[in-house]
Amino acid sequence: MRLSEMYAPTLREIPSDAEVISHQLMLRAGMIRRVAAGIYSYLPLALRAIRKVERIVREEMDRAGAQELLLPAVQPAELWRESGRWEDYGKELLRFRDRHEREFCLGPTHEEVITALVRDEVRSYRQLPMNLYQIQTKFRDEIRPRFGLMRGREFIMKDAYSFDADENGAEQSYARMMDAYSRIFHRCGLEFRAVEADTGTIGGTFSHEFMVLADTGEDVVVSCPKCGYAANLEKAQVSPPAGGDARPAPEAFLPLERIHTPDLRTVEQLTEALNLPATRLVKTMIFLADDHPIAVLARGDHEINEIKVRNELGVHHLELADPQVIERVTGAPMGFSGAVSLKLPVYADRAVESVVNALMGANETDYHVLNANPGRDYQVTRFADLRLARMGDTCPRCPETVQFHRGIEVGHIFKLGTKYSKQMNAVFLDADGKETFMVMGCYGIGVGRTVAAAIEQNHDENGIVWPMPLAPFHVYVLPIHVQDQSVREASEALYRELTLAGVETLLDDRDERPGVKFKDADLMGIPFRVTVGPKNLKMGLFEIRFRKSGEIHVVSVQETAEFIRNQLGRQLSSHP
Repeated sequence: MRLSEMYAPTLREIPSDAEVISHQLMLRAGMIRRVAAGIYSYLPLALRAIRKVERIVREEMDRAGAQELLLPAVQPAELWRESGRWEDYGKELLRFRDRHEREFCLGPTHEEVITALVRDEVRSYRQLPMNLYQIQTKFRDEIRPRFGLMRGREFIMKDAYSFDADENGAEQSYARMMDAYSRIFHRCGLEFRAVEADTGTIGGTFSHEFMVLADTGEDVVVSCPKCGYAANLEKAQVSPPAGGDARPAPEAFLPLERIHTPDLRTVEQLTEALNLPATRLVKTMIFLADDHPIAVLARGDHEINEIKVRNELGVHHLELADPQVIERVTGAPMGFSGAVSLKLPVYADRAVESVVNALMGANETDYHVLNANPGRDYQVTRFADLRLARMGDTCPRCPETVQFHRGIEVGHIFKLGTKYSKQMNAVFLDADGKETFMVMGCYGIGVGRTVAAAIEQNHDENGIVWPMPLAPFHVYVLPIHVQDQSVREASEALYRELTLAGVETLLDDRDERPGVKFKDADLMGIPFRVTVGPKNLKMGLFEIRFRKSGEIHVVSVQETAEFIRNQLGRQLSSHP
């Protein structure tokens, strides 16, 4: 491809609305352009990288026995009502009516459509197992789209759905997808980790996220360097406090005291004013769980994990109560809530059980109580792991201390079980002629997000540093002076030779200053740059620079194409 003919409008300045590096570089390198909030046009360079991800995905999905199809983006409300998600999914589901006033949505995912398709055609266990996948545009009406392709509203996704006759078969399908995903991201040239994750609005019994490790990632990965345990922060388990969950002996309890704490609402204010460690404080948070108020307790130095609370209670919606609700149910404004004499269900993190003589709100303006103890002064409906993991925590599966990394979610796989097949009556006849619900799994990859994550993981101060398997082109031929006939002819000859040999080559044939070309070459991140200059050319030489390492080789004109083919073959073979 000739750069003079390619639509790749590069930018010198960092766009003011681009917060993360992939968004900045994709805009600057002429890869994407914004159409509306969270909606982008993919320009040729971006699309070439996206197609490479798609090719790898297709090869590995086909290798795992899945079959590709294509489902409609527009989905009828009736199917979503069958599954129960029309009301539950929330405002991310973009709903609309057609000219006949029938309700539809733009598909954020396709569990309902695929389940309906399979249930209407599959009748016998002999037709199972089955795994169907597609690569298609999705739409989720994110409340705050940002970060370019990292968190858009419209995006390209690979989604697959498995159907099995029993749990054992479903677990085998899940394991095949785990292996396929590992191969996909390895072949993309990415450093990644599979971690345990919450199932969220998709549902099911368990799931794993595939995280590309990057310092700029918005997700947190908690992992154990010894036993291999790994989970995202939302899912990461916390070991019980040292000494187990046994309650402290009653004889250690001091008399309950009511103390005046004017305008002291936060943990920081209270610990400083009362000279108490945060570990002696118990925070009381009021939530609405499916619109019913509840209290959740955590130690003062811990943070409540709302996803763990939602899962523990088995509710669909969980949100912090507003100040008016808090004052109505506790009798005091925010900052003075406590569990003593509280007429609500109370759930507490396990660490609270071992806090002796705690300080907590008195449910009275400007007052707290000191020496509050569970069992004697307040009752807890249930203790459970309800907090976020933090630095210094012990691995839940071995005595090692966990580590924290930042990551970017690029894939998510779910063991759905019979969640959708029961709701939508997707049944088959087993070997005994009995109607049985299909056991399902679903498996997603953000295709555009994978490209953005690759940039987040691979860049420097000058621009993108593409992993070889995803690079839009492999070679950037850069003639320094295109007006010089010998330079122009040598560049054209190399471009033709590489192209005929199947090497994806970009020829910068623009009549631009050398500095502009060098900057664009680094910005676009093409792995090999061949500089064709008059001085070297007189000696029969080309200069080859490796974008990733900065390594420079001066190679004879006759040997350049073979040298590049060999280097390219070696690097691509490391991601088979």
